[in-house]
Amino acid sequence: MAREGGGLFAGFRVLGRFSGHVPHVLRYHGRHREFYLAAAVGRSVHTYNVSNALPQDITCLAADRMLIFASYDNILHAFARNKEVVHTYGGHKARIHLLQPFGDHVISVDVDNILIVWNIQSEEEYLQVDFDKATFAVSAVLHPSTYLNKILLGSEQGSLQLWNIRSNNKLFLFHFSCCSIFLQAPAVDVIAVGLVSGHIIVHNIKFDETLMKFQQDWGPITAISFRTDGHPIMAAGSPVGHIALWDLEEKKLMCQMQDAHSTAIAGMSFVPGEPLLITNGADNAIRVWIFDGPGGTGRILRSRMGHSAPPTKIKYHGHNGEQILSAGQDGTLQSFSTVHEKFNKSLGRGSINKKKSKKKGLKLDTMVLPPITVFASEVAHQSDWDNIVACHQGYITCTTWNYQKTSMGAHKLRPEEFSKHKPIDIYATAVDMTSCGNFAVIGLSTGRVDVYNMQSGIHRGLYGKERAHEGAIRGVAVDGLNQLVITAGSEGLIKFWKFKTKDLVYSTELSSSPSGLLLHRDSGILGIAFDDFSINALDIETRKIVRTFSGHHGRINDMTFSPDGRWLITSSMDCTIKTWDLPSGCLIDCFLVDSAAVSLTMSPTGDFLASTHVDDLGIYLWSNRSLYSLVSLRPLPADYEPSVVTCPSTCPMQDVDVAGDEETCDEMIEYVSPEQLGEQLVTLSSLPESRWKNLLSLDIIKKKNKPREPPKVPKSAPFFIPTVPGLIPRYIAPEEGNDTQSKVVNLGVLAQKSDFYIQLEEALSTNEYTAPLRLLKSLGPSNIEIELRGLAPEGGGSMEVMLSFLRMIEMMLHKKYNFELAQAYLALFLKLHLKVLSSEPNLLEEVSRLSMQLEETWIHLRTLFSQSLCVLTYVKSALL
Repeated sequence: MAREGGGLFAGFRVLGRFSGHVPHVLRYHGRHREFYLAAAVGRSVHTYNVSNALPQDITCLAADRMLIFASYDNILHAFARNKEVVHTYGGHKARIHLLQPFGDHVISVDVDNILIVWNIQSEEEYLQVDFDKATFAVSAVLHPSTYLNKILLGSEQGSLQLWNIRSNNKLFLFHFSCCSIFLQAPAVDVIAVGLVSGHIIVHNIKFDETLMKFQQDWGPITAISFRTDGHPIMAAGSPVGHIALWDLEEKKLMCQMQDAHSTAIAGMSFVPGEPLLITNGADNAIRVWIFDGPGGTGRILRSRMGHSAPPTKIKYHGHNGEQILSAGQDGTLQSFSTVHEKFNKSLGRGSINKKKSKKKGLKLDTMVLPPITVFASEVAHQSDWDNIVACHQGYITCTTWNYQKTSMGAHKLRPEEFSKHKPIDIYATAVDMTSCGNFAVIGLSTGRVDVYNMQSGIHRGLYGKERAHEGAIRGVAVDGLNQLVITAGSEGLIKFWKFKTKDLVYSTELSSSPSGLLLHRDSGILGIAFDDFSINALDIETRKIVRTFSGHHGRINDMTFSPDGRWLITSSMDCTIKTWDLPSGCLIDCFLVDSAAVSLTMSPTGDFLASTHVDDLGIYLWSNRSLYSLVSLRPLPADYEPSVVTCPSTCPMQDVDVAGDEETCDEMIEYVSPEQLGEQLVTLSSLPESRWKNLLSLDIIKKKNKPREPPKVPKSAPFFIPTVPGLIPRYIAPEEGNDTQSKVVNLGVLAQKSDFYIQLEEALSTNEYTAPLRLLKSLGPSNIEIELRGLAPEGGGSMEVMLSFLRMIEMMLHKKYNFELAQAYLALFLKLHLKVLSSEPNLLEEVSRLSMQLEETWIHLRTLFSQSLCVLTYVKSALL
């Protein structure tokens, strides 16, 4: 069974994604007089300003002065205003891999070697050319400057063809080896051709003459750009991340920028007229280099970068929910802002010796530490000393990091006996920090648990004589007051230790081998994940298992608590993210993702859930819909089938309710309370007290409210619509309002029978008192008194109507609803007609029957009140 509509979490956006393998494009906005950089990131185009997302990942990108063109698979889209898709071109049968804007047209080439020229505005095909893949496989396309209606096509076979698009004629053929890229030089008629062999040829296409030739030893040329600020420099990119700068006047290599990116240079552009070079690569980085120093080499002016390998562990840092710490397989520790990416920080890469690492560079660095597997952080004392401690994969030494200085810390935490030699088979597996930020507790694969001082890095003791557990430590946790340390071992034991004295307080055996621990310090609830895919919640005060959850079908990767401790959210290798409600012990939300979530963290403010996924560079934010819309938190049925939810893109997504939401949820429709919950329950009406409480005091109220002087008649306002007197304002119907008043007396006005009186008469024969009761409830106190006075014979009533009123009260007491109204109406009735009741035997008999019914109901109520007061008094005074 699947639940329609949105669940508890809705995709919002992704953090930490800046670049991919698609080359960026640079466009100039004439009105703004600024250059804009457009880079493809997954399904979106970043222009710093971000576009709306496309259905699939973008594979090709191009831009002219007005539009940005992006393609996925065989579909081409045009973006306007950097956001909206305004044109869609669908005619290719295979994936598009080349794009070239061309005046009022755009040219696209697919992998089946079909070239199509599109009219941008009409979205129609202007021209289609098929090339034989065996003789001319198109690998590059270019429009040479000042060459009207001409395009230049490069091929994998090496030849170049110049075509006239207007006449659909091939004009000229150039011969080179395998071509990978070419670019228009600042000079007219001159192009630079990058070859797969690593050669760069600067060629004059007007005279078919090679002007100069260069060679790089790093493999195929991936990108080329010319500097246009007065320096004759050409930059060329390589698959290994190096950039070569060539002097075109002296025809020689000027300098090299090694390790500009850790992967191939995907795109490279000099900003026209400025000494700025923009590069991007598949290492998820965009860098702006400035050439203002001696030697001609560039330095980084600014950059946007995320993890170059998938993140392994994330955790919210601080109490405002604006920073997420993330450790990745690339060995770096980074901080991503949920507010704006300009607040992102990189704390760097772990290293055994930072000074030696800087000298050797990235590629030759043998001092680099393995990736971080788990870390702990606290904000207390973060301005005084290191406040992050991390465990590394297969490594015994734990490192400290300083968030304030955005760098690796001063201390390396490991047992003293391993300070001179590093064991191969012993490594740190779990870590936690005290809430005060003074101590770190580290568990090892041998079962040993150590305590270190974060300020000095000094070893402050260990738990147990030699080791705390027989098996490897699977998790450690410290409570909020530094009283207890909880440890779990792979042998299936969980132990409680005194933090200060290191004494064992309590030990218990678990149902299975634990795989991880997570403590919610405010509530004292410990989440335990097991190797059999089940989860337990343990109360550290009573040391009892209070909840057990099962339902995952794969290894549990991570857990996180909501800030108030009510929800436990878990992710598993079965690609599900489940939310368990601790008070009810039920599963309240579950959804599937395309790839398994390896780490989860919940914002301290409760507005976002963050997740990282297998083989994905991004950190995905999911908004908590219960904060801003009506969400069902009822337990999911046992046969619930979760639906696959697409991970959000870089553009913030609007949470739009699905059309099927009307079924959504009968359970989510606002609850309307019935008139009576149960026949055995005494039920009160929902009327305000002013409508019934003062019925016995109306005489006193009238005396107090009597005016001292007669009221003055207000001047008539002709533009006011006349209304009918009553509790609910109601305009007089058009036919009721007559401007001409007749002087003939309408005798119908003097009729003594009111609506209430008539309905009581009818109820005497039908025995149905709902209608007169509803009418009486709609009246105010004064009108109620007038109606009850009119029931007696001297007021124009009769004994039968008085009897009918008493039976209405009897019905109310029998059904036990509108209980307080029955008491108030009966009290006023007795006050007004006591003499008449005492002289009439029929009425007296009815009143005596009512009296017995009232006494019986009151005795039952008084007994319940006494029991409740007794229990309440005991709870307040007893020492539990």
